[in-house]
This record gives sequence, structure tokens and C-alpha cells, in this order.
Amino acid sequence: MKLYYAPLACSLADHIALLEAGIPFARERVDLKTKLTASGQHLADISGKGYVPTLVLDDGQVLTENIAVLDWIAAGHPQLGLDGPLGRTRLIEALTFVSTEIHGAFKPFWHQAGQAEKTRSSNTIARHFSYFAERMQGKYLFGTRPSVVDFYLFVMLLWARRFGVPVPAALDRLCDRIADRPAARLAMAQEGLLEMQRADA
Repeated sequence: MKLYYAPLACSLADHIALLEAGIPFARERVDLKTKLTASGQHLADISGKGYVPTLVLDDGQVLTENIAVLDWIAAGHPQLGLDGPLGRTRLIEALTFVSTEIHGAFKPFWHQAGQAEKTRSSNTIARHFSYFAERMQGKYLFGTRPSVVDFYLFVMLLWARRFGVPVPAALDRLCDRIADRPAARLAMAQEGLLEMQRADA
């Protein structure tokens, strides 16, 4: 199995989830500007899309899209999913909200939009963060253990810190809590993010 990723991209969530699940996998870095992998392949030749995350399974099948990859990981490792008869449905519901309403709203920050557009996006993201903060059910979003939703939201919280987007105190603590988990620390180290954080300090 191989994960194609880019540092601090949304694929960090999948990287953390794979490590949390204890799934053996290789990883290969992708340059988001050129779409070239570290071995010189064009990611579109592997996935057909050219985006991260791209996860190549042991049988050669290719998974793309963060929601799909994270759902696949949680389906095989229920400790990273949600309990109850609607557990998987609620998981996909939450992942979709992060993807469409929060992840998508960061586009102006990554593409050097004007300040007015960034301010509108910041307000939108902050409002959606509040939605999760007001509904936290424990140490993590849905209780005493993290799910793949926590890992996806964690990446969004890192982006918020990078771009100065307001974060509710409860989610700020959640971000620190996940960052302290061994899997998250290892994933960030493997992606060179710990060095980036020290350089920004």
C-alpha cells in the first residue's frame, strides 16, 4: 500500500489515520505545483486526477478523495469510526461538512486572493468551527477517542493557525491534543512539518 501525499495538505489526515490504524504502508511525496511524485511520475498517471490523497491499495486499486480514503480506513478499523446504527452515516456526514464547508473555504488563502475575500472566508470558517465546538462530546469530537473526522479537522485547524483564522478554545485544545498523539507527531515528522513549525516560531 502506498500513500501519495503533500506536506500540510489534507492528505495529512490520511497519513495520521493510517498510522493510528497500524496499517503498513509506504509513502511518496508529491509536488503540488508540478504534480510530480518523488520518483518522477505524474500523479495523474497514477490516480487519473492528480490530487492528494491518492492511496494505492495492496491489490492495485486506487482510492482518491479524502472522504473516501478516510471512510475506507475507518471501515476496516472501527476504533477510528463512530458507534451506533448510524455511525458510518454520521461519519460521512461530518467528513462531508469538513470537506465542503471548511476545507473548500480555505481556497482564498492558498491562492492569494484579496483581503476582502480572505476576511469573508475567515468568518465562514470560524462559524463552521463553532458548529463543531458547540457539539463536542468529550475530549474529541465524538467522545473519548478520536475518529478520522478529528484528523481531518486537525489539518483544518493547523491551516487556521497558519492563516490567522479564529479558532474556538475547545477546538484549539483539540488541535493540541491530536498534535500530541504519537501517530500525529510521527506523520508530521515524516512530512517535515515539525521543522516547518520550528522555523515559523
